[in-house]
Amino acid sequence: MDPNPNNFPILSYVMSKIPSIGPRRGADSPGFDIEMPQSSFDSPLTSSSSNEPVFDLTDRMPRLTDPKIIASMRSAVSEVAQSRAVVRTLGQRPDHETVDTAKAKLAEIEASLSKQLEEVVLSPRPSDVDKLEWRAHLEDKEKESRDAAEKERQMYRAVIALDELHASYEKMLSESEKKLENIYESAVAGRDFDEVNLASVEEEVVDEVNEEVVSILQDSSGMEIQRIDLSNRLLRFLPEEFGRFSQLLVLNLSSNQLQILPDSIGGLTNLEELIISSNLLETLPDCIGLLLNLKVLNASSNKLVCLPDSICGCRSLVELDVSFNRLTYLPTNIGHELVNLERLSIQLNKIRTLPTSVGDMRSLRILDAHFNELRGLPNTIGKLLNLEILNLSSNFNDLTELPETISLLTNLKEVDLSNNQINALPDSFGRLDNITKLNLEENPLVVPPKEVVREGVEAVMVFMAKRWLDRLVEEEERSMIETREEEVQTGLLSRSSSWLKTYATSLSGRFVGYLGNVGKSPIDPSLDQQL
Repeated sequence: MDPNPNNFPILSYVMSKIPSIGPRRGADSPGFDIEMPQSSFDSPLTSSSSNEPVFDLTDRMPRLTDPKIIASMRSAVSEVAQSRAVVRTLGQRPDHETVDTAKAKLAEIEASLSKQLEEVVLSPRPSDVDKLEWRAHLEDKEKESRDAAEKERQMYRAVIALDELHASYEKMLSESEKKLENIYESAVAGRDFDEVNLASVEEEVVDEVNEEVVSILQDSSGMEIQRIDLSNRLLRFLPEEFGRFSQLLVLNLSSNQLQILPDSIGGLTNLEELIISSNLLETLPDCIGLLLNLKVLNASSNKLVCLPDSICGCRSLVELDVSFNRLTYLPTNIGHELVNLERLSIQLNKIRTLPTSVGDMRSLRILDAHFNELRGLPNTIGKLLNLEILNLSSNFNDLTELPETISLLTNLKEVDLSNNQINALPDSFGRLDNITKLNLEENPLVVPPKEVVREGVEAVMVFMAKRWLDRLVEEEERSMIETREEEVQTGLLSRSSSWLKTYATSLSGRFVGYLGNVGKSPIDPSLDQQL
């Protein structure tokens, strides 16, 4: 709810200085003192409990200690303070998939209502019923249908309205930060910042076309160019004429200053590789979905706040890199469409949840989601049977557990779960017998215990595999006690014993090899008996 000091440093600072918003002081403490060091107020910028970098803004902007500037700034953020109170009352922003579901439900309700009303209108009048009486009856039926639909709509509309309110609040934060920047710059320049028309202060963007770009456009007339590399050219603008290179296979626009891509880029129908990393892009054009042959898209290190739903149309994608942006979610249907994707890099964003559709990315081999705000994984993650590398590190306080279905990812070789708040690995984690690299550092682990973790990946997998086998044996015994029918007993015993024998055989070599190398203590008798 509060402005993130990394994204809105000035706004966070100013709001911490407003008595009704900022940190409360004791009743007998003196009033607000602009000269007081920032740390004395325990502001968001210097909070020791925050995971964000700590810095003193006044070192970079010393004029923030000027009471006149602060007074003007406090006046400029009054709307933010009021909006924050409303947002706090209504609660957290719903995730993107929940909002999409609500929109789909509203569409279903509308379709159902239309069908009901059509049936009402077309229903035949019984011969023994008067016309006026029948018309009144139809009106009652129509009202009944509309009332029922409206009642059902309310819940879904509330979800959408809450999402829109949060979106408006975030937009307000960005606009307020710019206002405060303008106020400060005006004060430094000696202008009367109280009289600056802040609404009219806009960054002037000149559409200057790089000479090299012009040269390419002129020299390529009538030619079928397949590769264009315009990286590191300080480009701020890409002309619409680029859309006529229909035979282009590779386009590299990385390390420039592009803020937008022209819609004409959708005309590059044969494009297979698009590199637009390290620019200033806040959005991708909807026409990106027209690139049906695109296999590699690298949009890392930009300012993307979301991906267009149309990106799901790029069904040939094999690699998608949108790391180091400002994403908070992925399109709801992204997994249903990008079934050929093998590598998904979404690290260093602010993603809170993965859509359930991610389970349909059956070709996925590498999933890197470290440094996000993930609160967990969808159960559908267990469908990614080809996944080999999974990085969920540094989701910090948000990631506390893993779903049981992670045990289905039997091709996993490398897993990084470091810097999270995971207390226990699922018992079924022991089934992942292909893991060769496992990082569990900086977690409050109880299962497996820390002394086992310190011995390395082999010790962890042995511990978890034994725990899994113990659980299977316990479940089998419980099932046999509860079931008295001999045929059922025999079937359960046969199936379970066969599975246990096969599974134990596949793991025994690994366990014995590991335990033999350790050379510290004999094999656990219970484990030896099960194997």
